[in-house]
Amino acid sequence: MTAQFDPPSFVKKIVSRPDLHARLATLPRPLVFTNGVFDVIHRGHVMYLAQARALGASLLVALNTDVSARRLGKGEDRPLNRLEDRACVMAAMEAVSLVTWFDEDTPLELIAEVKPDILVKGGDYDMRVLPETRVVEAYGGRALALPFVDGYSTSALVSKIRTSQA
Repeated sequence: MTAQFDPPSFVKKIVSRPDLHARLATLPRPLVFTNGVFDVIHRGHVMYLAQARALGASLLVALNTDVSARRLGKGEDRPLNRLEDRACVMAAMEAVSLVTWFDEDTPLELIAEVKPDILVKGGDYDMRVLPETRVVEAYGGRALALPFVDGYSTSALVSKIRTSQA
C-alpha cells in the first residue's frame, strides 16, 4: 500500500506572474527582491538568501527561466535543473516568501511591476551602474549588494563534479 500525501505547503510559495500581485499584497513589508538562476543550491546561496530576508519582512525570489538562463552564457547544458525543479527547491527554503520567474534577459520589467522596497544582488554587481537600481531608487526603494561567501560558486561546483567524473 502506498501512502497518500497532499503537496507540501511550500509549493504554495510558487507563483506565476499573472497571480503575483495578488499574492504580494498578502505579504508583510518591507519586501526584498532578488533574482538569479539558482541552479545548484550551495552554502553560498543559502547564506545569501538568509541575509537578504533579514533586510525585510518578506523575500521574493525571481528565477531566470531555462531559456533566459541559457542566454547568460553559462553553457548550453545549463541550467542543470529545470525551472520547475529550481522553483520547488527555492520555495522549500525558510527564508523565501514567494518564488516567481522571468523570461527576459534581466528582471528589470518585473522589478518595475513589483516595486520592491529593497533590491538585493550578489557582491559581484556594481549597484551604481545597474538599470534596476535606478528604477528602484526612483520610487524610493534601496538597492544593495551582499558579499559573497568565499569559496562557493555554482560554476566551480559543476566544474569540480565534471572533473571528478572524467
